[in-house]
Amino acid sequence: MTSPSPADLLAELHKAADALTAAVDRIPAGGERAPSTLPGWSRGHLLAHIAGICSALARQVEFGRRGETVALYDGGVDGRNRAIDLAAGHSLEEHRTDAAAGLQRALAAFDALGDDEWQAPIAFRDGVIFDAGLALWRELVIHTADLDAGAGPETWNRAFCSHLFDFLVARVPAESRLVLQPVALPPLALGTGGSTVVVSGMVTDIAAWLAGRTPSLDSLRATAAGDGTDLPGLLPWPSAMPEPK
Repeated sequence: MTSPSPADLLAELHKAADALTAAVDRIPAGGERAPSTLPGWSRGHLLAHIAGICSALARQVEFGRRGETVALYDGGVDGRNRAIDLAAGHSLEEHRTDAAAGLQRALAAFDALGDDEWQAPIAFRDGVIFDAGLALWRELVIHTADLDAGAGPETWNRAFCSHLFDFLVARVPAESRLVLQPVALPPLALGTGGSTVVVSGMVTDIAAWLAGRTPSLDSLRATAAGDGTDLPGLLPWPSAMPEPK
């Protein structure tokens, strides 16, 4: 698996931002209070998070370009959660305004990068600015599906699914080896454990399952030693936030 080039990643970020904006525009009046697909979160909670993570990742870039590092969120996990809870009850129009502002800030930050700045160190995941770009891609694409506003995982492109396979290998338990067999695409192995399970289906369904989302095309099938079996358990999503002490 290969990462996109910075130019390709920029193009994907703009496409993902457009898709998110279109999904938000499809939410009907009062729909911000309806549940998202994330347990315990309304669409309002999710929209508040989207606005917050866009600004947080933009700040990583803005500081990184100056040779400085800064925490992802002021106040860490608690600060993030407080901000989401405070903004979750906003009106749909307020959410649209906040999400648009966050997207604009994030895209402007990445658009302004020179070729030599993508590898500038940042605090996020102890990585570089390019890692923040990949994170924004994940946040925009996956949370567009989480809004449950007419664009589910079936809309994810092959490049994004490939990136998720690479990023989410961290969810494969140490004792497991997953052989992914997406329809009409080459197979791919994740993990090096001794217990092998083959997961076949549409590439978007496999990616959605790995990401902890409900596959939208109902195509998944798991086998072990040639026999049908349940989909294996996965480890938690790899967190970018340190645990509170």
